[in-house]
Amino acid sequence: MNRADRVEKWLEIPILLAALAVIPTMLIQESSLGDPWQTIADVLDWVTWSLFVIELVLMLVLQPNRWHWLRTHPLELAIVVLSPPVLPSSLSAIRTLRLLRLLRLLRLGPVARRTFSLEGLRYAAVLAVITILGGGAAFTSVEESHNAAVKSTWDGVWFALETATTVGYGDIVPHTDSGRVIAAVIMVVGIGFIAVLTGAVAERFIHGRSSADRIRETEQRILDELHRVEERVAR
Repeated sequence: MNRADRVEKWLEIPILLAALAVIPTMLIQESSLGDPWQTIADVLDWVTWSLFVIELVLMLVLQPNRWHWLRTHPLELAIVVLSPPVLPSSLSAIRTLRLLRLLRLLRLGPVARRTFSLEGLRYAAVLAVITILGGGAAFTSVEESHNAAVKSTWDGVWFALETATTVGYGDIVPHTDSGRVIAAVIMVVGIGFIAVLTGAVAERFIHGRSSADRIRETEQRILDELHRVEERVAR
């Protein structure tokens, strides 16, 4: 593995997060939410695009044959050229080209396989717990003065837990735009954790079944060889 491959592997997770950040960024920017959410979305847009620029520059510097790399990686160049955050909001049709960043998820198959493993499940569980606790506290801080159902941090944590698990009892609902944004983030993380949990369990069963099949095949080959030896000895 050369230096370019090592850098590309190191950038897998940041690029994955940058691609996933496109959806919430566009939703906030196209909504009627005011500051500070619009400012946060604008900063996030610049950060994610900058990550793609950094990746492109590093690959062009480190690759021994940069022109060959460009021919085989046209998407990386298209994302940087066609989706800069400097485009004005009036050019809404062109601004939708930011969705090109989502296509980078198609090249991150190895990352997805590691994510849907037991190791990835541990990280996803930690992220889910942090999101529920932190999201619950944040929900309480923005809703407490506007929502009679939210009286303490535990009410916010309870809301975050039922939202993340998609239970949705309906006993607590957000009354502010900020509360709705927090609820949306909690929902996305919760659904993502359930997806990772399901994928990890499925992968465990598949790998377990494959190992058992290999063991049976090995045993069968040994038995066949023993039968052949027995026949030769008998002759």
